[in-house]
Amino acid sequence: MAQPLMPHATASWLVDNTALSFPQIAEFCGLHILEIQAIADDMAATKLTGRDPVRAGELTMAEIEKGQKDPNYRLVMQKGPDQQRRTKGPRYTPVSKRQDKPDGIAWIIRNHPEVSDGQISKLIGTTRTTIAAIRDRTHWNIANIVPKDPVTLGLCSQRELDAVVAKAAKAAGIEAPTDTRLEGDREALIEQLRAERDAAGKTAEMTHAEEEAALFGGPAFKDPFKK
Repeated sequence: MAQPLMPHATASWLVDNTALSFPQIAEFCGLHILEIQAIADDMAATKLTGRDPVRAGELTMAEIEKGQKDPNYRLVMQKGPDQQRRTKGPRYTPVSKRQDKPDGIAWIIRNHPEVSDGQISKLIGTTRTTIAAIRDRTHWNIANIVPKDPVTLGLCSQRELDAVVAKAAKAAGIEAPTDTRLEGDREALIEQLRAERDAAGKTAEMTHAEEEAALFGGPAFKDPFKK
């Protein structure tokens, strides 16, 4: 089943802005229901910025309304237009995103200096002159350029960026770093929530046992009529 591009951010938005049930949100975003509970309880490590799936074209308001009326309804992701694979020629970038190119170039230069200007040019769809100006900080708008992930800006896909970085690292004799920041986070979060629930259950059982002991003559009960 297709999933939203940013499942955790999408789940955060759905929790805050809809009356969908946690199982519905979990299934649509491809997450565990305990993760949705953690997002709702603000127990996540960082406060997530919600991502509107309606504006992103992944979900319609009509679909959300169907889900809100029927808790057992399974949300269906809106199918976006099929993307055409680029073969040869320069990358086409929508006019609305062209102003973001310098930020994406600056991010690659700062985080992956091993990537060549030619590789950046093909990946982002820009000229080597622009890349050189940003490297030398002689770009006309250098004061307003803020390094931002080109994937987040929509200038390329994560797979394309990873392929370019891996190829550049191999050419430079550098072992490409493996991003393990999120490994185990889901399992750790689930285990933490389960441990907290088990602890709460044990506390409730102990409290209930003490109450029964006090009522029916347990170890802590003393009969006032016995000498």
